[in-house]
Amino acid sequence: MLSPKRTKFRKQHRGRMRGVASKGNTIAFGQFALQAQDCGWVTARQIEASRRAMTRYIKRGGQIWIRIFPDKPVTMRPAETRMGSGKGNPEFWVAVVKPGRILFEMGGEDITEEIAKEAMRLAQYKLPVKTKFISIDKNLEAPSQEKIKNNKQSQEEVKQ
Repeated sequence: MLSPKRTKFRKQHRGRMRGVASKGNTIAFGQFALQAQDCGWVTARQIEASRRAMTRYIKRGGQIWIRIFPDKPVTMRPAETRMGSGKGNPEFWVAVVKPGRILFEMGGEDITEEIAKEAMRLAQYKLPVKTKFISIDKNLEAPSQEKIKNNKQSQEEVKQ
């Protein structure tokens, strides 16, 4: 399971989750992604469970990128202890997720949209936040490549 090797401080405040994700809200590595719609804490166990579900479904073909990391310690007090006497010990690690954050990405030559969608659906069930499947639209990429070709042709004509 994921956890930091070391941290500057052992314990953190709980904090609050306001607003939308400003970082990690676009697809960077693959062609398909799972994007959070709610805010919440995703534990290291939940990340690992959803990763396993996706990997098993795609039969280790293609590639999966995990775009969140559990770097926040959650502390708990022992059961049936009296109030006071300080904060509890760190029990597990969570990743703070805001709406718009990309959780997982998937790509590869042998990964079709149907395979990716089903794998992400299986991963969704393991997560505590509402998510949606998104993909890079290939129709948007094609015109930009055509523009580059047209620019090169016009530059060659200018040189002649």
